[in-house]
Amino acid sequence: MEHPDPQQVTRILARVRTGDETARAELFEIVYEQLQRLAAGMLRSERVGHTLQATALLHEAWIKLADLERAAPKDRSHFIAIAARSMRQILVDHARRKKADKRGGGGDWDRVTLDAALASLEGRELDLLAMEEALERLAAQDARKARVVELRFFGGLSMAEIAEALDVSVRTAEGDWYMARAWLRRELERGTEEG
Repeated sequence: MEHPDPQQVTRILARVRTGDETARAELFEIVYEQLQRLAAGMLRSERVGHTLQATALLHEAWIKLADLERAAPKDRSHFIAIAARSMRQILVDHARRKKADKRGGGGDWDRVTLDAALASLEGRELDLLAMEEALERLAAQDARKARVVELRFFGGLSMAEIAEALDVSVRTAEGDWYMARAWLRRELERGTEEG
């Protein structure tokens, strides 16, 4: 199954928002494979020997998503975006804990390799915490561009899915992606030069 039927997910999400526990179980079953691929994709770009596994990341994110009624995702793309943000936060928290545990060690605990999604930084090692800080600075300047990066890089969504989730045109989403990618490259290179 490539992607669950968007209309079916939307109908199930409407039931979840009303507190229907059977709908929550249905949702988990129908989106499990997609969330598993999302988690595996995120971990593929992590350093070798990462202690989190895709299934553990997925389940930890699902626990964080326990209050779906309050999050109120409107459709599949919005739900996947929320799940991606949860997974990203789990990975950032994990990197922070590892860095705190290591306290001044070699710093290799929080390195990730960016995938082709940020082709301008392809093959470079990047500190996940530096990426998180750069995204926070971008969000302070332009929240939508930061969301595009989050949905594309961490969520693995297509430009059409991002446009749908953000209620903008595909062209706008693509423009935001282009600008955000250039901004992040500049910020991350500046951080590397300063560090």
